[in-house]
Amino acid sequence: MKVIRQVLSVTAMNLRALPLRVTPSLVSVIGIAGVVLILVALLSISEGFRRTLELSGSDRVAIVLRGSSSAELTSNFSQEQVQIIEQAPGIARDSRGPIVSAELYTTVDQPMRSTGTAANAPFRGIEPAGPQTRAHFQLIAGRMFATGRYEIIVGRSAAQTLTGLELGRVVKWGNNQWRIVGEFADGGSVSESEIWTDAHVLQSAYSRGDTFQTVRALLTSAASFKGFKEALTSDPRVSLTVLTEREFYAAQSALLSTLIRGAGTVLGLLMGVGAVFGALNTMYSAVAARGTEIATLRAMGFGGLPVAVSVIIEALLLGLVGGALGALVAYCAFDGLQTSTINYQSFTQVSFAFSVTPVLIVTGTSYALLLALIGGLFPAIHAARRPIIAGLRQA
Repeated sequence: MKVIRQVLSVTAMNLRALPLRVTPSLVSVIGIAGVVLILVALLSISEGFRRTLELSGSDRVAIVLRGSSSAELTSNFSQEQVQIIEQAPGIARDSRGPIVSAELYTTVDQPMRSTGTAANAPFRGIEPAGPQTRAHFQLIAGRMFATGRYEIIVGRSAAQTLTGLELGRVVKWGNNQWRIVGEFADGGSVSESEIWTDAHVLQSAYSRGDTFQTVRALLTSAASFKGFKEALTSDPRVSLTVLTEREFYAAQSALLSTLIRGAGTVLGLLMGVGAVFGALNTMYSAVAARGTEIATLRAMGFGGLPVAVSVIIEALLLGLVGGALGALVAYCAFDGLQTSTINYQSFTQVSFAFSVTPVLIVTGTSYALLLALIGGLFPAIHAARRPIIAGLRQA
């Protein structure tokens, strides 16, 4: 109890003296806040991209690719193979038959609104059941494209981030002109970054014959996936990769998320070194300015441990303020900010929003406290070990 009382007494004295050291304290706080701001902002890119792809995932939707393929661009199916997939057990049906969409996927160049540079916009051909395999699909403007016509509907995010995709306009890709007849939303999923048309029209326009790249199937339930997968992977007529939609998009996000988190960690560590030196300078200055006070307390019977702990507590408080400030600025400036990046699995533009989550805020604040602890540790040891007589002579 004696030690605790001494810690509280010395800490209170230190905090009362903070206004006398406002400039070096602000330097430390701002330095740590800057580190947390950059770290949280970078990680929010990865989190936003991951959340966008996760919103696209359902355990009730199966995605079928050619065996050993990990992305649509490297997959390929004939019409006969699609028919084999449609006969697999577990697929939901309606009045038209199995709810299956054999799809074709390519890219078109379209300028970005923000920079004017060309971006690879994902251009997808779908079959009539395609919208039914997207749980949150909704036309928000115009109408659905007509089968057999050079008409397209545009995802909400694509319309917001790319130029020239307004309803009613005509765009020219390749040798064909496409009329924009509708705009759709899909609950914020990656589908909103895409442009859709009739799969058979896209086959003709890009000379793809009767081939497809992906087959999407709506299952009767999530539990049906196991039987559906086993039936197809054991069929000697085809070699297939069968994934739930959730598994497929988790794999799509893995590479970019790893790259961004790696870059954010490295940058955070490098900036953290500078923040530690700032904290060291602040706390050494604080200890030096209170040298006589600390020596007097030591002469009165205060131990070295309470002095050291009080210095560390002061450093942690400054770190907490800096971490909270950096996290708050990151949240206000970046959370929900719409942007786009390349999906390195498909090499197409994907629109998403930065996502500053509570976990990222806690991560940033914890890192700030770690930096403050390191910055306060050595000055604390110095204050505890400094000879009493040296501090009294300072007066």
